[in-house]
Amino acid sequence: MEPIPREYIFDENNRKIAVQIDIQTFEKIEVILEDYALEQLIIKNEKGQAFDLFEAESFYKTLEKAK
Repeated sequence: MEPIPREYIFDENNRKIAVQIDIQTFEKIEVILEDYALEQLIIKNEKGQAFDLFEAESFYKTLEKAK
């Protein structure tokens, strides 16, 4: 696993309160999380209706994205 480049944001007491990452890294993380969530839905639905790849992609696009 490659390291995630980051910058820390500190408060007036010099405590870390936030992390800033570049947009490319954020987008990679976002894709990984979405893929993982889709995999979990597929695993959860194994006993239910099976979709082919096109149906699964179409259904996934209808799901509400986390904000």
